[in-house]
Amino acid sequence: MKISTKGKYGMKAIVDLAIHSSEGAVTLKSISERQDISEGYLEQIFSLLRKNNLIKGKKGSQGGYVLQKDPKHITVGEILRSLEGDLSVVQLDDNYIDDRMEKCIKDIVWDKLNDKINFVVNSISLEDLVEEYKKDRNSFMYYI
Repeated sequence: MKISTKGKYGMKAIVDLAIHSSEGAVTLKSISERQDISEGYLEQIFSLLRKNNLIKGKKGSQGGYVLQKDPKHITVGEILRSLEGDLSVVQLDDNYIDDRMEKCIKDIVWDKLNDKINFVVNSISLEDLVEEYKKDRNSFMYYI
């Protein structure tokens, strides 16, 4: 399994949204400028996040995007599956487990890898990422 650019940019964009959503709805333009991601690409990403009920759009002069639920209730797993689909390391067809050797490898290797990946991404919340970002950002010391 390899996370695509869509997954990496999508993670950056939704963390940015979570950080700035306390100010109200966040525009794609503002995310685009802060994260150096094209607005067109963000539109594609946000369309997927919206379809999976992670964000919602607000129209009008104060329009933009907001999170559909509290960041502590959104997991990295939900975000990545919205953008990437299944997070399995190996895609297996139905005929795969007909062979004893292949079934052994599936049971001992692929299934365990998939379980661990899903455990990790499901145990990290969007709130965890925001907190870590804020903590790291506040740890810089500036001297003039």
